Amino acid sequence: MIAVLTLDNLRVPVETGGAARKARLTIERDGSLRLRAGSDVGQEELTSFLRAKRTWIYRKLAEKEALHFEPVTKELVDGEGFLYLGRSHQLRIADTGRSTVKLERGRLVFPEQALQRGHEPIIDWYRERGGAWLPRHVQEWASRLRVTVADFDVRHLGHKWGTADAQGRLRIHWATMQLHPPLVDYVLAHELAHLREPHHGPAFWQLLARVQPDYEDRKNELARVGSTIWLGASESSTTQ
Repeated sequence: MIAVLTLDNLRVPVETGGAARKARLTIERDGSLRLRAGSDVGQEELTSFLRAKRTWIYRKLAEKEALHFEPVTKELVDGEGFLYLGRSHQLRIADTGRSTVKLERGRLVFPEQALQRGHEPIIDWYRERGGAWLPRHVQEWASRLRVTVADFDVRHLGHKWGTADAQGRLRIHWATMQLHPPLVDYVLAHELAHLREPHHGPAFWQLLARVQPDYEDRKNELARVGSTIWLGASESSTTQ
């Protein structure tokens, strides 16, 4: 069941269900609010919980506003820069005789014959690189956290860096491959920690601190650079 509560002028979608009765409020990367609670929690109790969080909500929204930038856009032209593991590589459009993007001598080579597909070949390339680079790192952090990953995939996740569920399925956003490796490792450790501690309570952060003592520095750096990462938008898609 999904309902909507209102706090001042803020709309807060509510997801109810599952065994956990405790209410959890999150602010997504796009600044939207979401409240989750067990199906037996009444609307009056949820409303009181939301009101008690008013100061926290406005503080967090102010922090996000301070870090807000227009969506990063990319053009398919020679010289456009694309990040890979923290390093920028210039795009070169060429008649390569193939349909896929390749990183060659520090340049990201885009096949001229694939231009009609827009940015999809580049996104496919990020997904392919994630599928090759990430598994070893996933295994290392899973071992440190003593969790088992049943399934792993690199895909588009909107404004989320990653997700992990109770069935051990780990999903990582292809855009994560633009980050410096220490930040990628933070995303992995964070999501894998959820396999042991589903919620962002003290136990979760204590667990993360044990395996990644500098996680707060990485978390803050990710918050700072996250809005500068390309999520697939083109110049034309933002001006229509």
